[in-house]
Amino acid sequence: MPESPAAVAHFTKSTVLPVHAPDTTATEPEPADTAPHRTRRWLRPVVIAVLLALFTTELVLGWPSLAAALSQLRAPRLNWFAVALVAEVAAMGCYARMQRRLLRSAGVIVPIQRHVALAYAAHSLSVTLPGGPAFSTHFNYQQMRRFGATPAVASWCIALSGLLSAAALAVVTAISAIASDGSLQWHSLVTLGLAVLLLTVGIRRITRHPEKVEPATRAALARVNRLRHLPETQGLDRIRGFVEQLRTARLEPRHAVAAAVFAVLNWLLDAGCLWLCFHAISDTEISNAQLLLAFCAGMAAGTLTIIPGGLGLIDSALILGLVTGGVATSTAIATVVLYRIISFGFIIGVGWITWLVIRRHNRREAAV
Repeated sequence: MPESPAAVAHFTKSTVLPVHAPDTTATEPEPADTAPHRTRRWLRPVVIAVLLALFTTELVLGWPSLAAALSQLRAPRLNWFAVALVAEVAAMGCYARMQRRLLRSAGVIVPIQRHVALAYAAHSLSVTLPGGPAFSTHFNYQQMRRFGATPAVASWCIALSGLLSAAALAVVTAISAIASDGSLQWHSLVTLGLAVLLLTVGIRRITRHPEKVEPATRAALARVNRLRHLPETQGLDRIRGFVEQLRTARLEPRHAVAAAVFAVLNWLLDAGCLWLCFHAISDTEISNAQLLLAFCAGMAAGTLTIIPGGLGLIDSALILGLVTGGVATSTAIATVVLYRIISFGFIIGVGWITWLVIRRHNRREAAV
């Protein structure tokens, strides 16, 4: 491959008239960062050794419970296991229907199977890749644009689906806490209801009158442009066009109610999968409210970690919640392992296959 004239010129300038500096290697002082480098050199093996010792100690102390859990896991009741699998699939379907309702409210109508495929693929990206939510959001945005949504509508749907899902988990957590405690805490319930109502009213007001947010948008843009040493109004036309697109993203009451119901059902069916896994393992009884509270604690813990799938943290929270509810440790471990086989193993596997199918379909469309 021939070199470009610029590359040849650069090579000539760098090779002509070399300068021979005096040899000063014998008098060079020792680099200042040698000590920290030596510290890091021995610190890493020490940390690894401590972690291995900790894991070994935990394995030795918890081996009886783990062995009992594995013995229970060898023979789960297949009928309960099959129903648990159906419940988890139904939970994914509810999430897809929630997003479909939001897009339909904005005038974008797409067959349900495409929404279900998107839900599986985006979920797999979110929980298995480091920084997965960013990849999942980008993939969601791309696919909704392919569905025919404008950039503003796609962004609006993604943001609102996340808010609805978080609010639904908060509602389920509040209900389970009230049921397990046995006392109705009206102030908590009223506060949660007012927060959801204000959020819904605010979103509807912005989509009906997007021009009302222009003053705040103009002020924020001016500050950003000043930091970038650009004219204060640069980019304002694009923002106005984006905000104008929000006029089509009106959240109609019937679609809002349906989306909220599907968001709650998504979490309840997921919790139902955990309940069915428990009964596939054990004949003992457990308080449904306590199990639901343990499930909510596990899902909330999963949002605080960057580990793919929340591995370790979600499982520990679920096991601790079940044990607190009176379940034997071995039964709790077996229940959580069976639940994670369905919710993590099976669903993620289907999601990655779906992602490959969607990617292949998109390439064919691009080729055509």
